Amino acid sequence: MPPVPVKPPLVRALWGATHPGPTLVVTTLSLALGIAAGLDPGRLILLVIAVFAGQVSVGLSNDAIDAARDVAVGRTDKPIARGAVTPESALGVAVASLVVGLALSVPLGPGFVAAHAIALASAWAYNAGLKSTPVSIAPFLLSFGLFPSFATLASPGPALAAPWASVAGAALGAAVHLTNVVRDLDDDRATGVRGLPHRLGARVSVVAAAAGIVLGAVAVFAGSGGGVVGAVFFAAAVLVAAATITLALWRPPGRAVFRLTMFAALLLAAQLIVT
Repeated sequence: MPPVPVKPPLVRALWGATHPGPTLVVTTLSLALGIAAGLDPGRLILLVIAVFAGQVSVGLSNDAIDAARDVAVGRTDKPIARGAVTPESALGVAVASLVVGLALSVPLGPGFVAAHAIALASAWAYNAGLKSTPVSIAPFLLSFGLFPSFATLASPGPALAAPWASVAGAALGAAVHLTNVVRDLDDDRATGVRGLPHRLGARVSVVAAAAGIVLGAVAVFAGSGGGVVGAVFFAAAVLVAAATITLALWRPPGRAVFRLTMFAALLLAAQLIVT
């Protein structure tokens, strides 16, 4: 008699459906920006936990809404698609996490609450259907464009981040969207998802993502006044982005091009933090 498969614990399955990698990266970026902005420990902790809760809600809602599509293309890497957790349970936890994230935002002031709410609404709108439209990139431009302002709005003297920081954030968001979707183009087409990257194609999407990173790096370098450390990260981001464009134009984009683009995006994020 074959062994009966044992389902993983619910908490582990839920965590696997939050898109743990992006959730932890965005949360870590909020921590780094908060430290760079000089937030006191109490505000810094609230900022990080609020952002983490919000990202959990975004990841869970994405997989809960996409459950049927993921099952159709055999995405056994997704806990909901393989039956480890139901879409209804994941969506319920997503809503609860959203409420927690916004509630924790309140002590940080109305400016932060507004920015966080707009970013989360944008992300949920993407999950709910914008991902299948020509403007699928818009939520990423909006949410990531606001992201550098999270730390400055959470300070006792709240203010929006400098425009050059918002440009860099938007460029980072565009790169994340254009590159991340490239890995799932075939599965998405099979289930009727046709966002901007699907319409542009893999090569154009990667080139546009890398070009956006160069634009973001230039904005940070010019806006912040440069500096030795800033110049190092600027040069590194531009060089890796240029290598990505060259490789994408030379041969069909594959895993190496994806990794190069994500590395260039990471360098842009680091440049933004250190400046």
